[in-house]
Amino acid sequence: QVPLVESGGGLVEPGESLKLTCTASRSVRTIYNIRWYRQAPGKQREWVATIDTDDRAYYSDSVKDRFIVTRDNGKNMGFLQMNTLKPEDTATYLCNMHDMWGQGTQVTVSS
Repeated sequence: QVPLVESGGGLVEPGESLKLTCTASRSVRTIYNIRWYRQAPGKQREWVATIDTDDRAYYSDSVKDRFIVTRDNGKNMGFLQMNTLKPEDTATYLCNMHDMWGQGTQVTVSS
């Protein structure tokens, strides 16, 4: 069973928004920090944002002021609201909790 599942990706035009969701399986009972990463073809995996267990959020400079990371501890879910998307945001987005990873969701920003 995949411990984490990302969803919400898609194809959008520059300036539009998407909201990604990271869902932990029922077997994941501990609340962890949630980190979002992205990986574009031919590039290294890049850290995007973190929300810790106290709801403190941290962002990379490339997404600060455009992306918002939140969580629902009751459902052990994380969210990444992505606004004012740019073509350079195109990547596979992955969530991470502790040593668990999802398989990613594709975000493509193109006109």
